[in-house]
Order: sequence, then C-alpha cells, then structure tokens
Amino acid sequence: MLPTLPRHLLTPLIIATALFMENLDATVISTSLPAIAQDLGVNPIALKLALTSYLVSLAVFIPISGWMAERFGTRRVFRAAIVVFATGSLLCALSSSLVGFVAARFIQGMGGAMMVPVGKLVILRSTAKADLVRAMGYVTMPALVGPVLGPLLGGFISTYFHWRWIFLINLPIAALGLILAGRYIANLRDEHVPPLDWAGFALTGLGLSLAMLGLATEGKHMLSVAWSTALVLTGALLLAIYPAYARRHSHPVLKLSLLRIPTFNASVLGGFLFRAGMGSTPFLLPLMLQLGFGLTPFQSGMLTCSTAIGAIFMKTMVSRVLARFGFRRVLLINSVLCGASFAAYGLFDAHSPHWLMLLTFLLGGCLRSLQFTSLNTLAFADIRQQDMSHASTLSSVGMQLASGLGVTLAAFALQGIASWQGHSVLQSSDFSWAFLVMGVLAMLSTLQFRRLSPQAGAALAQTAG
Repeated sequence: MLPTLPRHLLTPLIIATALFMENLDATVISTSLPAIAQDLGVNPIALKLALTSYLVSLAVFIPISGWMAERFGTRRVFRAAIVVFATGSLLCALSSSLVGFVAARFIQGMGGAMMVPVGKLVILRSTAKADLVRAMGYVTMPALVGPVLGPLLGGFISTYFHWRWIFLINLPIAALGLILAGRYIANLRDEHVPPLDWAGFALTGLGLSLAMLGLATEGKHMLSVAWSTALVLTGALLLAIYPAYARRHSHPVLKLSLLRIPTFNASVLGGFLFRAGMGSTPFLLPLMLQLGFGLTPFQSGMLTCSTAIGAIFMKTMVSRVLARFGFRRVLLINSVLCGASFAAYGLFDAHSPHWLMLLTFLLGGCLRSLQFTSLNTLAFADIRQQDMSHASTLSSVGMQLASGLGVTLAAFALQGIASWQGHSVLQSSDFSWAFLVMGVLAMLSTLQFRRLSPQAGAALAQTAG
C-alpha cells in the first residue's frame, strides 16, 4: 500500500516517523526522571542537565543543518541524522553515571538537530504559502502520537521493567525511518552552496553550550560555582560578539536581520518567553506527580498524556480559530489563558481527584497547541522563499533554547522555593509556586505580541479557514 501513495503524501509521513521518534523520546524520559535519578544515585533536579543538554545540542547544531542539507542532499543528511540519534539512544541505555547520561543525550541532540529541521525544510520548500497552515498541521499530526504514548510507555516501563528500555524502543523506529527515507525522500541539494560560516558556528555553538551548561550546573551538579560562573560569562561574551560579526559576513550561520520582520520577530522573541514558561512542563509536572504526590511513573504517565490528547484535538480547530480571530488576538488572549492554566496545575495536591487533573491537563494541552501552531505558522508569514532555510534555522534555535532555559529556570525556582520554605526534600507546595512563576513568565509574551499589527498574517489566517 505504501509505495502506491503519491510522493506528496509519502514525504510528510516519513518525516513524521522522525518527529514521532523524537517526541516519543522526549516524553518518555520526562516521565521516567525520578526512576533514572534513583538508579544513577543523583538528585532528581540534577537531571535537568539531561533535558537541557539535549536541547542545547539541538540549538548548537540546527544552524548548520540547512547548509549540510543543501551541500550533501536532504536524503543523505536525514538518514545520517537518524543513525546518530539512534546511537545516542543506545548510549543512553548503557549509561551508568550522570556525566555519561548527559553526554549521550547531547549526542542524541546532534541527530535531532539534523533530522527534524531538514525534514521540515523539505516540506517548506515544496508547499505554497496558502497551504502552510494545513501542511504544518498535517506533518505534525502523526508525530503527536508520540507525546500520547510517551508518558504511558515510559511510566509503564519504569514501573514494571527498567528505564533503560525506554531508549531501546527508538532503535526499531530508526530502522523503519532509514528504510523509508532511502526509498522515498528526494535528495534535494544546491550546486552553488556558499562556504560554511565556521567562525560564526564556533561563536554561536560554543557560546550557547558554555552559557547553558554553566546555568544548568549552577555550581551544584558536576561543576564548582567558580567553573559554572566562568562558563556563563565566557558563553555570554561569545554570544555578544556574534551580532557584530554577523553584520559583516555575507553568509552568516544565523541571519539575525530576519528579526526586523515584525511577524517573524514576534514569533521568535515573543515565542521565546512563552516557550520558556511552557518548556518547563516535562520537568515540573512528572516530578510533582511522582515526588510531590507519590504516584508511580505509570500513574503519572496516565495523567500527563492527556495534555497531548488535548493538543491533537485542538489541531483540528486551529485553522478555523485563526480565520475567525486573527493571529494577534489569538496570541494575546491565548498566552494569558495558557499561563493561567499552567499556574493552576500548582493548585492540585495529593488528594485532588484524578478526573479533575485530567480535565485541567487536557485543557492546557488544547491551549498550548493553539499557541504553538499559531507561532510556528506566523513565523513564515512574510518570509521570502529564498530566506525560508535561514528563517527555519533561526526559529528552531529559538524554540530549543527557550525550552532549555525553561527547564533551567524551573529548576532554579523549585530549588529556591524549597530552600526558602526550609524543605530539605521537595514538597507539593514547592511545585505550586514553581508553576506560578513559569505561568507568569509565559504571560509576559503578551508584551511582544501587543506590537503586532491587527492585520499581521491576515493572508495566512484567511486561507487557513
């Protein structure tokens, strides 16, 4: 049956295989954090390093994914990325220390950095702007199954088997992706690719890695306070140098000039604050349910998978909502609703009815899905076709950095609140304040969205309906 499908249907389905693998992995590990921490003999909060190292690796290597696809061909890079991701998964399963686990996650991120953006780039280059809303929703719909199955599968394996198996499930999925990509993904490439901006790649890659590693370790995990501080300052200095360097380079690795486009600016910068707040979900929610409420990983997964179900439901309605209200109004109102619903998670305690938690998580998933799809689509509303690759790269870097920073900030908030309240062991009240802090951070994105014109993305919004 598969070979008889048209290529324009096969390509999104194959790319969805990669998205499924990555999303499944991300949600599986988040549910299993307490079990992994116990087995490795570390504080559960220390495992924020496993989440941030993966996201930082994405942010570091995404900028060269477009160049590599154009230089070596989309199919070749896509398949190589799947192999790297699967290798990282195997190393995660074999890890016996925090350092080894974090390093394996970084390798996974290298694969993910090439795998997903290159796949999306194929779609962007073959889809008319009028069809972008439907195309983006269609491509990501199968991948949303990953976040639904991830918490259930991760919780089940961690409760009844061993957490190491959660990484081994990527191997057969990777094998399937390799076979399908080899047969059906076109090897699109450009014969006139400019030289890679190695100096820019070094500035951004080292800057992001050092700064985020310093923030994530904060002198408590793996490194001393002096080393953590030195890493943050060095990384910040390298990043501060980059904008001036990029203005003088004809082909910078990150094209910051695209931020002058109002719709792209709102999506990337306003979306950064929103994603930082919501990016703490995979870290805070499983820890609260398991450490704060005493639930098993499987019980936790049964509850948290409802957020993905809500996201899938909302995907079917995004086009009509945008056509009815427009991007600006949706982003402004929905960012407040998302932040409030996220803060509401902190109102639960160990005695709260599970059906009420399910409904609240379901609603939160709906609201976040609407916001993420709106942001992802608005980013490309006014981007020229020849700038699609640069825009996709810069947008993806912003997404991953925001999520990584969200996890780090949530860990800061959780540790600070617990210390302020005199808790040597995390309590449910500590999580309540942490959810409030991150919810307010997401709401601050409205300051950026207010600058949008009421007609921003109007053409896309109308064609979406």
